[in-house]
Amino acid sequence: MVTTVDDPAAPPGQHAQHEDPVHAPADLGEVTRVARALVGNVERVVRGRHEAVELVTVALLAGGHVVVEDVPGTGKTTLARAVARSVGGSFHRVQATADLLPADITGSSVWDPAAQRFTFVAGPVFAHVVLVDELNRTPPRTQSAFLEVMDEGAVTVDGVRHPVPDPFFVVATQNPLEQHGTYPLPEGQLDRFAVRLRLGGLDADSELLVVREQLAGPTVDQLAPVVDADRLRAVRAAVRTLHVADPVLAHALALVRRTREDPRVRLGASSRAAITLVRCAQARAALAARDYVTPDDVRALAVPVLAHRLSLPASSPGGTAAEALVAEIAGSVPVPVQV
Repeated sequence: MVTTVDDPAAPPGQHAQHEDPVHAPADLGEVTRVARALVGNVERVVRGRHEAVELVTVALLAGGHVVVEDVPGTGKTTLARAVARSVGGSFHRVQATADLLPADITGSSVWDPAAQRFTFVAGPVFAHVVLVDELNRTPPRTQSAFLEVMDEGAVTVDGVRHPVPDPFFVVATQNPLEQHGTYPLPEGQLDRFAVRLRLGGLDADSELLVVREQLAGPTVDQLAPVVDADRLRAVRAAVRTLHVADPVLAHALALVRRTREDPRVRLGASSRAAITLVRCAQARAALAARDYVTPDDVRALAVPVLAHRLSLPASSPGGTAAEALVAEIAGSVPVPVQV
């Protein structure tokens, strides 16, 4: 099932591709303002989950994608929708089911009798923000439809490459406990998510506030965008310019390489993981109004960026063993004294 919410400013059925109007580059002050505005806006409806909201914002600014993994009813979809509502532009939602086909995701070529030729009809991945609810309920054949677009920002149909809108951000959810009718995400799929996070339980006061607010209606629908797609693209570009000293870069790489060398790990983190870790650390620094990355940025993001990429011989349900292992590795890698 696919739900489509297009940018009202765009012509019906038309998706702008890599728009590039003239905009002034974003400076650190604006990057920080945008990051904190996103966090604050999402927290208007996602209560008691500050760390999770910051992680999603970090991934968004770093140009990555997010998978939210938790039991039903914890607010996974609400978090994803709140982020989508906070970013101006087009938003598509895909409800993953067992009968979903790859063409239902990417789009397909359809015969146009009037034009006497095949015309490409875009699928739901042609949006700035795409929510895939319960991704692990769709079979591997359909999951593979996300591989190219999440890595390259384009899909290839019938030999023709079609770029998706820029910026492009995927938020996927999945239930780690209910395995009936689900298909585990393959390593290649997991490696394309910058961050995996869990929401966990709410404290009593936050849960009371959530229940009280929801009695009046779904508050997420009342959120207004705090940044448009064009400005978000400029902010992402500015995040990439934040300074990463050589010792900090070496520290991040040493942490990633340690996951490959540990005998308890069957498959360690890739070079893509190292790049993602540093880019997310840059976004975290921007959120803290710093124009440089510290070792603490790297260590704080090690578990959410790396744990889901590891394959252990006997992983515990939900991947908690991998998280504990990454936390142990992050604590054992020496921190550079001078940066």
